[in-house]
Amino acid sequence: MPSSSEATADSLSTATRANGTFCPQTQRKFVLVAAILASALGFIDGSILAIAMPALRVDLGASLAEAQWISNAYALTLSALILAGGAAGDRFGLRRAFVTGIALFIAASLACALAPNPAVLIAFRAIQGIGAAIMVPGSLAIIAKAYPKKERGRAIGIWAAASAMTTALGPVLGGFVLSTFGNGVWRAIFAVNLPLGLVSIYLLLAKIPADQPTEKRSLDLGGAALATLAFGALAYGLTGINAEGGGIMAGPAIVAGVVLLFIFILYERWQREPMIDLSLFRIGAFAGANLATFFLYFALSANLFYLPMVLIAGWGLSTAEVGFIFLPLSALIALLSGPVGQWSDKIGPRLPIAAGSLIVAIAFAGMALLAHAGVHNFWTGTFPLMAVMGLGMALVVSPLSTAIMTSVEDKDTGAASGINNAVSRVGGLIAVAAMGSLAAFVYARSTGSPAGMPGFGEPPASGLAANLDALRIAASDSAFAAVAAVTTLLCLLSSILAWFTVPGQALPWPRQTGDSPD
Repeated sequence: MPSSSEATADSLSTATRANGTFCPQTQRKFVLVAAILASALGFIDGSILAIAMPALRVDLGASLAEAQWISNAYALTLSALILAGGAAGDRFGLRRAFVTGIALFIAASLACALAPNPAVLIAFRAIQGIGAAIMVPGSLAIIAKAYPKKERGRAIGIWAAASAMTTALGPVLGGFVLSTFGNGVWRAIFAVNLPLGLVSIYLLLAKIPADQPTEKRSLDLGGAALATLAFGALAYGLTGINAEGGGIMAGPAIVAGVVLLFIFILYERWQREPMIDLSLFRIGAFAGANLATFFLYFALSANLFYLPMVLIAGWGLSTAEVGFIFLPLSALIALLSGPVGQWSDKIGPRLPIAAGSLIVAIAFAGMALLAHAGVHNFWTGTFPLMAVMGLGMALVVSPLSTAIMTSVEDKDTGAASGINNAVSRVGGLIAVAAMGSLAAFVYARSTGSPAGMPGFGEPPASGLAANLDALRIAASDSAFAAVAAVTTLLCLLSSILAWFTVPGQALPWPRQTGDSPD
């Protein structure tokens, strides 16, 4: 006969399953805390790294191309594998997959913290991205599976608010630490992932019951491998165009990437359970919203990666000061996404997305003009424009998710959301590669590459002649102005695409606070 404790556990399990969740009510808070901590790993790591890049380059002697790959190695594996990572949770159970992703992420983070040179750091950043591809979709999915539908919206709201807070405060604290302790402390950015990850793993294994796999989905590892090779070749080719990379293999790499991308599309069409359901792109609203996403997040990623580099290495601002650059973006998204989502429900997502993209374009145009004019006012120039950009993104984020979800059938909303997430990350991957080459080209052309001149985004060595330093600063401004100008045009294109492809009518359901449509 079963013991009384076993009977109680069975009764609790039955009641829990009947409520549409694998997790008892008393243990759900641990799911939420674990998911917030795991999300903080990715958010803090990504935002602080942009602030720390000049210090990292000095400490490791990394070139601009190596700096691009320190970012892109992670973005490549994350964007190519994130859909397979989401399927892993369905196939093996969310808790098991989530723990595996976190463990791989923190192990790679520790290796990044100990990396002796750029090549080793790039290799472990790629492994870190594999862990993130499992961890990132798992953080939200495990909340959705642990909480019953009537409580899910509030839990996700808490998760989103906490994630926004870590994204906002991470660079501020990281910039202060870098300014206080010097260039070598960049390693602590990766090392801090270890205690956060271990606490999250402990909560998941010790405080939360295991969930059962929902379906035996194929992971489509072949598609994931082809996507990695295709986007990797494209990023390698686009990075290699810059003045530092020589450009010998750039053309063949880009051609190889395009061919592999075509093979990937054919492969996905032949698969019974493809990683990406390409038939969704036959829906005009879905295809248009994703193309708008690609252009917008391309522009956002390029500016957020290269602007801190110019401010620190070009203008000579402290990392403590530049650490505040992400604050208005994160704060405005956190504060306005809820009200903007409700507004979007009433009037349709077209106007908020188009208007938001246009406002982001205005912000980037302002940055291009300031850089071109050589105006180096951070608090009265760059920072207010970052707030304008944050306002634009706050208008876009929630309505864009709505537009993606409502453009497809209910059964395809999970796949549609995953594809849109991957598209935004691929946009960032290509942006860092392509805009780095543009910046390096403009910088080299502006300086003439005299002896002793540091590369774009590289802090100058002490003793650099005053005339060379003035030339370096002016060339850095010109290089970033070119990046900002191109991304301005892409944001305008995103706005136009949204206006002509995204539905303008109100949604067919009355949204309840914290609820999502069935």
